Amino acid sequence: MPIRPIAVDRAAGVLLGQACGDALGVPYEMAAPPVGEAVMKGGGLGPYGPGEWSDDTQMTLCVARVSALGLDLTSPRGLDEVADAFTAWLDGGATDVGTQTRAVLTEARALEGRPHERLARASENLHARTGLTAGNGALMRTSVVGLSALTDRHATARAARAVAELTHADQLAGDSAVLWSEAIRVAVTEGRLDLTAGLDLVSAAHAGHWGDWIEAATGADPGAFGDNGFTVTALQDAWAAITSTDRGDGSAMHLQRGLQAAVRAGHDTDTVAAIAGSLLGARYGASAVPTQWRRMVHGWPGLRAHDLVELAVSTSIGGRRHGEWPSVETVADPAVPPLAQPHPIDPDILLGSITDLGRVRELGVQAVVSLCPLGLRDIPAEGMSARDHIEFWINEHDDQELNPHLDFVLDDASSALRQFRAEGKRVLVHCHHGGDRAPAVALRYAVDLGIAPELAERSIRAALPGIRGEGRLWHVAAHGA
Repeated sequence: MPIRPIAVDRAAGVLLGQACGDALGVPYEMAAPPVGEAVMKGGGLGPYGPGEWSDDTQMTLCVARVSALGLDLTSPRGLDEVADAFTAWLDGGATDVGTQTRAVLTEARALEGRPHERLARASENLHARTGLTAGNGALMRTSVVGLSALTDRHATARAARAVAELTHADQLAGDSAVLWSEAIRVAVTEGRLDLTAGLDLVSAAHAGHWGDWIEAATGADPGAFGDNGFTVTALQDAWAAITSTDRGDGSAMHLQRGLQAAVRAGHDTDTVAAIAGSLLGARYGASAVPTQWRRMVHGWPGLRAHDLVELAVSTSIGGRRHGEWPSVETVADPAVPPLAQPHPIDPDILLGSITDLGRVRELGVQAVVSLCPLGLRDIPAEGMSARDHIEFWINEHDDQELNPHLDFVLDDASSALRQFRAEGKRVLVHCHHGGDRAPAVALRYAVDLGIAPELAERSIRAALPGIRGEGRLWHVAAHGA
């Protein structure tokens, strides 16, 4: 069954929100909290560059690269693929590994059976020896599981527990994964934040406790629950960060407020912020993730923001579909003529079409702002650094559901243009045909530079006489929401 456009945006935000939270938390893990706002400055406990995510997102991507194929995460094949991915990650990509996860993956090498059976047995053995297998390592990687069966809450719960039990045998670890995955599914499909939605899906022995733990965390100060290396307190800190910063207005800014609060919770900051980011991304969507974070975020295995969106959306629709977005190789359309008209206020900004994206060298631009869906080979544009080619989630139609945070996105796109220009870059801003979204962003940019809306509108209409220039998109660009 096709999912609604707004749900696609929300699904796209899950991995993106998680990765941004992870990269924000990395510099402060087991260290002093940030003075002012957390920034993606890298460092931390691993060899991380600015904007680089850690093992929280790395392990999540092991799961996502399986779920994006459409494999059932409760099936032996699906679990084998995840187990093999974890092992390959440990051998060739892990920048940091939790003690419990390392112990399980290492012991499993010496056991017999299918890959997922070896891991689950090693996990059970560790629990039998120590009774201490309720770390936050299963919860931190569960976000994409919430996208794997959007119409089936019971299938979501089964998958969350099965993936958790590969390394974390304690029921509490599985319960936390079930609760968070179900909360993500609900946020994507219904647009609300509800961590209690999965209470009937957790283990009977702990159901009452989970209700109390969630109630205690709702609206509380993040960091008030002790060592958040424990899966219960990690969940509580993440939920507290989300709920204590929720002003109830549905604003995209809640995502940023919530992640800053998650980092300030302290201790395992990258994990708590990654967990919180996945649910905030599910609620507010990729359209709510700000430019400065999307420019920077990256990590193993060589992925960036666009790749995270592709994996998340592919999972949400049941697996990649050959030749269809988000997995299509290119959206280039030879029937669309080039445009590349200089902005009437700033001629070093070119307003173009999808065809101009293939002409960046010819046009002499050093940065690109894309306002339409792109294929895997379209970004970054030829000769462009990944940090200098940014996508925005804007739909050309007036339906508010198709542009859930329109004022925020227009402002963010204008901010990106101003940042690129401050860096001395010539910029191509384009949509598919060049007739609606690019002119609207050009209008917002001019207004943000201090040009009167009426004068900015007349100038852009004169420069691009074929534009539509009407409806909600155009009005918000000129006057705000």
